[in-house]
Amino acid sequence: MNKTTRKASAVLLAGMMAVSLAACGSGNSKSDSSAASGNNSSGSGGNVKIELAISKSSQDSAFVQQDLLDAFEKETGIKVNLQLLPAEQTATVLQTKLAVDETPDIIQYNLASATTDLNLERNFEILDNEPWVSRILNKDVLSAYGHVYSFHVSQDTGMQGVVYNKDIFEQLGLSIPKNYDEFLAVCEKIKEAGITPVFMPYKDNWAANVWPAAAFADYADKNDPTLFDDINSNKKKWSDVPEFQTILQQQYDIYKKGYTNADILSDSYDMAVGKFLNKEVAMMFMGDWLIQDVVTKDPNMHLGLFPIPYTDDAKLGASPLGGQLFIPKKAKHMEEAKKFLDYIASKDVAQKIVNEQKYVSNLNDVQTPELPEYKQEIVDNYITPKKTVLTTDAYMLVDRSELYRLLQDEFAGGQDPKGVLSAWDDKFQQLMKDKGIEGF
Repeated sequence: MNKTTRKASAVLLAGMMAVSLAACGSGNSKSDSSAASGNNSSGSGGNVKIELAISKSSQDSAFVQQDLLDAFEKETGIKVNLQLLPAEQTATVLQTKLAVDETPDIIQYNLASATTDLNLERNFEILDNEPWVSRILNKDVLSAYGHVYSFHVSQDTGMQGVVYNKDIFEQLGLSIPKNYDEFLAVCEKIKEAGITPVFMPYKDNWAANVWPAAAFADYADKNDPTLFDDINSNKKKWSDVPEFQTILQQQYDIYKKGYTNADILSDSYDMAVGKFLNKEVAMMFMGDWLIQDVVTKDPNMHLGLFPIPYTDDAKLGASPLGGQLFIPKKAKHMEEAKKFLDYIASKDVAQKIVNEQKYVSNLNDVQTPELPEYKQEIVDNYITPKKTVLTTDAYMLVDRSELYRLLQDEFAGGQDPKGVLSAWDDKFQQLMKDKGIEGF
């Protein structure tokens, strides 16, 4: 396993261990870690406006809720203006902004993706010396290349699989499917009941990657543990694995069999919460962050998560911690941006966020609340018995946006699974070569 892959794996495993230990030791829940600079946040920022760029699909983030932004402005005089970026173009828009010096003061992004998409080392401020760092319980989930680059109050990694409505399953007498045939049978019964079995919001092309990212990783874990090392050293290609074609075909067939929303290339992720709240859909290939967003709006909703059922006994996907905040080196209001992170990192504010979001706290003076039902089930059924696998994203050393576009193109009829993998091979080769990876 190469150095970069080991690093990504270590970060994600550390986050997963933190969840398990927190749950076993004290019944804790998700957590958050913060970033900031200087606790004196009054006076000097008056009448300053800072820009925070965030994907439209992440606008439910705890860090951009209006009451939080209003309280920060009232205390400091600093206004936070949100730049909502189109979800399917977030990486491209941010790359452009960073290249032409139209730099936001703060960016919300995913640490694992920032290392590949946004050139983390070149573009972002190292936060090692910020005062909140000394209070962090698990630095790994905020760090890369030996430095703290990001801010979050949680140390929990997201889990990926099939989000499902437990009440609908119970009403229809359904049990969690353990393989693909059982999954199709479940879809048929849900469809017969007049409910859309699966919501596919593939206008946001990254959402089409949830099924393969978990299934590819589980396949490699069970059948070829060195597969991603071989792909990353150019000993094997993505299209060399026929099972990958099968996995892509499975997801496409769910759509072709009529088990999804009709307008999958027009429907977006930001519609998902409403679809579940209105009980219009029963399932979605997504992470447990969606469950949190739904139950925050309606605590009476009973949702759960099970592994992508591409084969028997699949493991639950474990993705990187997402939604961290970063400060670009060229931020126009560096001091004020750090004050915003410092405000969120303050004990009272962080505790409020952790309580509301049911996070496993990553600050030593912020207590983790009791785990919500869905999270405790994930811990009990998957994390503690070690039935999780790091998603393919953990092993990707380059920008994945072209892969997402190709997956989207499959549903538009422009590529079959073999074509998707072959085209991705070509792009992957060039990206790895451009990055100077040995073997390419």
